[in-house]
Amino acid sequence: MLRLFGILATVLFAVAAAVLTWPSFFRLERTYPVAQIVSFRGLVVAGFLGVIVLALLLALPRTTRGFAFSIVLVAAIAVAANAGIMMSRGLGADTLPASTDTSVRVMTWNTAGEATPSEAVAKTAVAMDADIIALPETAESVGESVAVAMREMGRPMWVHHVRFNTEIENGPQAWETTILISPELGDYSVIESSRDGSSNTGVVPSAVAMPVDGDGPIVVAVHAVAPRSAYMPSWRDDLQWLADQCAAANVIMAGDFNATLDHMSGLGVGNATLGQCRDAAAETGNGAVGTWTSQIPALAGAPIDHVMYSSHWKPTGSVVLRSMDDSGSDHRPLVVQLEPVG
Repeated sequence: MLRLFGILATVLFAVAAAVLTWPSFFRLERTYPVAQIVSFRGLVVAGFLGVIVLALLLALPRTTRGFAFSIVLVAAIAVAANAGIMMSRGLGADTLPASTDTSVRVMTWNTAGEATPSEAVAKTAVAMDADIIALPETAESVGESVAVAMREMGRPMWVHHVRFNTEIENGPQAWETTILISPELGDYSVIESSRDGSSNTGVVPSAVAMPVDGDGPIVVAVHAVAPRSAYMPSWRDDLQWLADQCAAANVIMAGDFNATLDHMSGLGVGNATLGQCRDAAAETGNGAVGTWTSQIPALAGAPIDHVMYSSHWKPTGSVVLRSMDDSGSDHRPLVVQLEPVG
């Protein structure tokens, strides 16, 4: 009976390990609570390492040695597989090259409202030579303060903004998303369906900005709702809506997707990640670096902030700014450099 119990427990553990390692195979990547757990692959690796240690201790008595070693084997495979996935996406590197005449620098930073001083955002954006800045959870007034500070540092920006629930005064800044775009990219305007919410992410706003002169990229500043248990349907709808926004060749999406690459499985066209877009950080060595929460080591965190691009662009480098962990926000800024193809 004890042996049968050990075999059953090993099989169940192996199934659980497989689900957490390859959730898309089981079509559980957007299902509670698997979606929440796989957000933190670094912690999943640490968890399986802990299981190995415990199982080795369990192997000391002869009566449980076979069961313990079978658990060690399963956990070791899970560690290797999860670590391999993280390595393939990139464990972190400053691959950002020098700006060129044709490059576009994109920065995304969920500022957590006014937790991050506008001066700090401006200094970071200027230091990074950013052309497009996506600021989820940032009020228009804060975005304007950032733009004024950047102008004084010789880097003028246009401010664009979307807010939900405009009838409520002094609402949370999670209801607001701001984009700053360099005048060098031309004139932009946020489309009306973003402003009135008729076509947008459902709970917190994203913003689609179109070039007025028709030449620049479509810019989407992203804020999807967090996948809390009560918001799982809305979260799934948000990811599908974001995939639908990347349906053209000249699109740049940046912001807080509240989703890792695992959650986007099946939402890409062909070999793309989301709609026709690909993830720039994963292409340039930073795809497994956690951008949330900044209160834990980056490789233990969740890489939920992204810059994505469609076929008109190619990424040449990226960096996750871990130096800003004490800035006030619980997110780390991500900066990506894109070059036009051809």
